[in-house]
Amino acid sequence: MAELATIARPYAEALFKAIAPNDAAAVSEQVNALAAVAGNEQVRQFADNPKVPPQQVFELVTAAAKAFLGDGAKNLLRTVIDNGRLAALPEIAAQFHALVNARSGVSDASVLSAFPIDAAQLQQVVASLEKRFGRKLKASVAVDPSLIGGIRVTVGDEVLDTSVKARLEQMKAVLSA
Repeated sequence: MAELATIARPYAEALFKAIAPNDAAAVSEQVNALAAVAGNEQVRQFADNPKVPPQQVFELVTAAAKAFLGDGAKNLLRTVIDNGRLAALPEIAAQFHALVNARSGVSDASVLSAFPIDAAQLQQVVASLEKRFGRKLKASVAVDPSLIGGIRVTVGDEVLDTSVKARLEQMKAVLSA
């Protein structure tokens, strides 16, 4: 996996430097759409076939992306295909997204909740998490009933687990020690 990250870094940095700061969000969505297509095993097998010309791979990926693609995203895709690096596109997208977030001072937060969270509750949770982590957060929410209650938040490599499941596991460890 480290090799893929090493391959992806120059592409992500070059795209980041080539776009205007106010276009970053749109280009990020476009690159994510391309990465979703490139993550498909059948697409990668098609692209790896030496009998298939690069232009045909480009047309397949752009058609399957079903999204408007700007010049930056198209140029990235052409370069990646020409260099035989289509498999690295999901990692390129992830690194590009991280660069965009770093420039804007925003971090992604993954919130796992035992129960669905409505918009008002999510705003309150995000506001308190922003105070806790000391930065702006863009939250994505998923429901995990195994938590029993509470939430588990992951921001980068930091984890805040206030779930009932985590507390029960802590109690188990204390009682069995």
